[in-house]
This record gives sequence, C-alpha cells and structure tokens, in this order.
Amino acid sequence: MGYLTGFHAIEERIKAGGAKGPLLVAKAGPRARELVALAGEYRIRIDRVGAHDLDRIAPDHRGIVLEVEEYSNTVGNEISLEKFIAGLGTPTGIGNPDRGGRTEALVVILDEITDPHNYGAILRSCDQFGVDLVVTRNRRIAKHAEVIAKTSAGAAAWVPAAEVANLPRAVQDLKDAGFWIYGADMEGEAVYARDLRGRTAFILGGEGVGISRLLRESCDAMVAIPAQGRIDSLNVSVAAGILLYEVTRQRRGQRRTTGK
Repeated sequence: MGYLTGFHAIEERIKAGGAKGPLLVAKAGPRARELVALAGEYRIRIDRVGAHDLDRIAPDHRGIVLEVEEYSNTVGNEISLEKFIAGLGTPTGIGNPDRGGRTEALVVILDEITDPHNYGAILRSCDQFGVDLVVTRNRRIAKHAEVIAKTSAGAAAWVPAAEVANLPRAVQDLKDAGFWIYGADMEGEAVYARDLRGRTAFILGGEGVGISRLLRESCDAMVAIPAQGRIDSLNVSVAAGILLYEVTRQRRGQRRTTGK
C-alpha cells in the first residue's frame, strides 16, 4: 500500500482513474476541499481522520492523503512495448509501403535512473513534450512511488510507460519498428545537428554512470547538449527536458540541418 500527499499528484491520480482510495482528510483548506469534491465525483471513499494519523503514515502530508495500491516500477500508465509498437502500425517504406502507420513517435529509454526525484522530473518533461512512451528495465528503476508522483506534479499518472526484462532487446524492437536510437552523452555531436523528426528514441543513462555498454553499442548515434559551464555535465532530468524540447522545435519546422 502507498500514499500520495502532493495536491497535484493526488488530483492527477484521481483523474487518471483506477484510484480506489480512500482519501484521508485531516484538515480541509480550499485546495483540499477541491480534492474532496473531485474524489466524490469519482466515487472514491472519503475518510475524516486526525492529523496525528496522517503524521504517522505520511509525515509530509498537507492535511490530505490518497491511499493507493502499490505502484509497479513504471509508476504510471502501464502498457507493454509490444502493444505500443503494434499500435503505431508499419511506417511507410517498411514492408508494405501502402500501409503506412504513424510517421512520428517519441520514446524515452531510462537506463539505471535510481534517483526518484530525477525520475519524477523526467516524467514531467515527458508529459510536457508529448513523449509517447517511457521504457525502463524491470526492477532496476527508482521505486519510490510517492516521491515520483509528487516530483512529476502528477505526470506519472498520465505518461505511458513500459517495463521490459531486457533493454537492448527492447531497443532492437524499436529499431525494427523504424525508430532511430540516440544516446545522450556529453561527448556526442550537437543534438540540433540531427534530424529528430520521424520515429525517435532517446536513451538516458544513470546518474554518474551514463549509458551501459550494450545500450551504447545499440545507438545509431550519440548526441550532446552544447554547453559552456565549468561543471562537467547537466543533471539527467534537466538534460531530458532540453533534448525533448529540441524534438518539439524541429517538428515545428525549425530544423537546422537535413538528413539523419
């Protein structure tokens, strides 16, 4: 059993559906009253409790807590990689050119991201920039559901996510479906020099260790964010936001170069 405490996290979890509650309320300020009304609309049980009860189960509460079933490692809107790829259809030029599927799709692959704050911040950027899927390895990703949901400001409830047993195999499946795979690495070429339209996937490596060898070998290219700072690199969640913005910029017709 888990507990959500952030106002945004609770709101988005309820709106996404599947929350059974109960919603535990110790004090009902204006924002809490809004959540109580929302829970009522979704037929979620509301329990009035003492502040000391919430102190015991969720010390960082703000007078209201949503009880939720334990999340899986993906935390969010789970889907299998196979179902996701099947839903895209066959891209034009692969197999039967007359049965073209979606020409553009964006995937983020997380390799050993262990800090739940980073994971939540990445999910927030994924939501803002329209990422179609986040892929993680089974049992090897940050598992602090409450922190992730709160840091993502509720985005964890919406971003489609898939757990896989073997990330290199998942990358190959994406390649077979017409994706270009780019690894984020400070030694790579400038990200804006690559054509990021079409079916694109970014691999983001873990804090302090980067992308693992097998995944690095699976990349079509390594890309970097040109920087002028004195420290060695950007935080992975900050880098994710910048890379995803570049995809959005290019897909709005402002691409600088031609060709992959």
